[in-house]
Amino acid sequence: MKKKIKNLFKNTKKTFLDNFTKIKTIYKENKIVFYYILGSLINGILLRAFTVGNFYSITPFLADLFISIIFASFYFSFKENKRFTYLIIVSILSVIICLANIVYYSYYNSFISITFISFIITNHETGDANVLGNLLNIKYFVFLWFPIFLYFINKKIVKQKSSYMKKTIYKTIYYYVLILFILFISTLKGVDYSRFYTQWNREYSVTRFGVYLYQVNDIVKSIESKTITLFGTDKAYRKINEYYDNKQKEHSNEMSNIFKDKNIIAIHAESMQNVVINRKINGTLIAPNLSKLAKQGIYFNNFYSQVSFGTSSDTEFTYATSLLPVKIGTVFNNYYNSSYVTTYSLLKDKGYYTFCMHANNGDFWNRNLMYKSLGYDKFYEKSSYDIDETIGFGLSDKSFVLQSVDYIEQIAKEHEKFYGTLITLSNHTPFSYDEHFTEFNDLFGDEGYKFLKDTKLGDYFVSVNYADEQIGLLIEELDKRNLLDNTIVVIYGDHDARISSSLWEEYFNYDEEHDIIRTIDDKDYISYDYYENELNRSVPFIIWSKGGVSQTITTAMGMYDVLPTLGNMIGISSDYSLGSDIFNHLEDNIVVFPNGNFLTNYVYYNDSKNEYKPLTDIPLNETYIEKNKSLADEKLDVSNNIIIYNYFNKILSNKKYEVEKWK
Repeated sequence: MKKKIKNLFKNTKKTFLDNFTKIKTIYKENKIVFYYILGSLINGILLRAFTVGNFYSITPFLADLFISIIFASFYFSFKENKRFTYLIIVSILSVIICLANIVYYSYYNSFISITFISFIITNHETGDANVLGNLLNIKYFVFLWFPIFLYFINKKIVKQKSSYMKKTIYKTIYYYVLILFILFISTLKGVDYSRFYTQWNREYSVTRFGVYLYQVNDIVKSIESKTITLFGTDKAYRKINEYYDNKQKEHSNEMSNIFKDKNIIAIHAESMQNVVINRKINGTLIAPNLSKLAKQGIYFNNFYSQVSFGTSSDTEFTYATSLLPVKIGTVFNNYYNSSYVTTYSLLKDKGYYTFCMHANNGDFWNRNLMYKSLGYDKFYEKSSYDIDETIGFGLSDKSFVLQSVDYIEQIAKEHEKFYGTLITLSNHTPFSYDEHFTEFNDLFGDEGYKFLKDTKLGDYFVSVNYADEQIGLLIEELDKRNLLDNTIVVIYGDHDARISSSLWEEYFNYDEEHDIIRTIDDKDYISYDYYENELNRSVPFIIWSKGGVSQTITTAMGMYDVLPTLGNMIGISSDYSLGSDIFNHLEDNIVVFPNGNFLTNYVYYNDSKNEYKPLTDIPLNETYIEKNKSLADEKLDVSNNIIIYNYFNKILSNKKYEVEKWK
């Protein structure tokens, strides 16, 4: 036995030394290939340094090296006069991958998917795709060094004929690829594989697997999402049925039917965060109308959007269905022709006329088609409006409000009951504004808050002030035309404003009394870490009626809780809500985010790091965390399966909701 082990060790050592000698010769004769591998690694390190920050970690480094060597190996498949062209092409591909991901990350705090590329190709009008052009930072173009470096280094390298046959070269390369692969997987944990496979948390994938392997997996998963419904439908349906069979049924409460048969106008407030409610700049409220409505209505001040790649469209979907965004792609683009149980389809059963108003192009986010699946009767899009005044990306909120109220007045005459959604636009990043529309910017003067002048955060506050003014105008105009007497107004922020944490940290550490920004050495310095930034993403959710109920709910709540909560108030319910009626779960609600994070009244859990931050002094045990982690994973899987397997198609097959063609 000892002799066999000795011989095995001896043979392994000989094989390694032989291959090492060969790889040295291959390097001498093909230096440009090794420069490509080096450059690819450097770009991967830079990408992580600019985003997730773990540029020093060995695991993603090994993953990047593993993929880079595989791509480099194809160099030897080409004729000599084509080889360098191939390297330039793949080096440019590396630049595109890194540049696209860093720009995307700066806005979405996630990494780009191949489905986003297809989205840009098919949606090149106003909207989130245009945002990226406003986020380019000169430092990001450092990635361009790679192909330039290869071009000049190639001119200086003396070309040599290869000493080995192509077969020998490949055999040597893949010997080291195998070693690298073994080293790489030895650094992984068991949970890494499942998270990489599901790809719910893209940040985690890049942190552990590097940007190149993540991108390869993303392409595979995108293709898989197109073919997965050919297999596993029965298994997916069983899991969905089991979840809903075991889900606690909602019961009536003090809020049941309090708004039954009321008309409903919902304001989808672009990029509106809770932080602006009751907040002042030099004594002036940033959002006076929202602050007033929050005080007068039912205000949920611990409310969160649950968006993924689809941002605004994800909010529209989750709000309407109480489901979460799909894992790969977006529902609006990839699953627009599926069947869904929604607020609007349920209200149509009650005799409501449903409509949406948004002065953007109807095909952006595929709304023209998706809205039919959601159950809207009518979509008033850009062509329905006179674009007489623009701010930022399109029609100003002021003009949008005035024109929309004219439509609503006519709808009220023609229909006994209605539900309408108004999607605002002016408060869209990069928060462009014209001083003709607001004087709020003048508050960033020499007296205080001057550090906000000409910053993205300062521009955001100015933009919010304008958008808030138009929400006040909408309430005023509806009241003038007697449209509020039998109507409730629902207001929700669609997602946070994507302001950098450093700007928020500076803002929260501003000492107005002494006109200084506290530093980490000051005793009153406010630490603004990852968790504080995540909690600051909270958006407002207000249910207001003229002379109606006034109450503030502090329970952690998500967008998927709207259908069961609001539905209970207006007399509808869905058997397939992922969320809960918040008035039945004031102490035990859970908000699940598409990246696997979750929030309760007591804890914020970070899935990518498998750590959490307690939010109260109540002690937490690991059982509590594991229980909620398991529930979060289950909700994500159930929601994803419902969407990709078109679960509702069979359920609703005997009931067709007639949707008139947009006029």
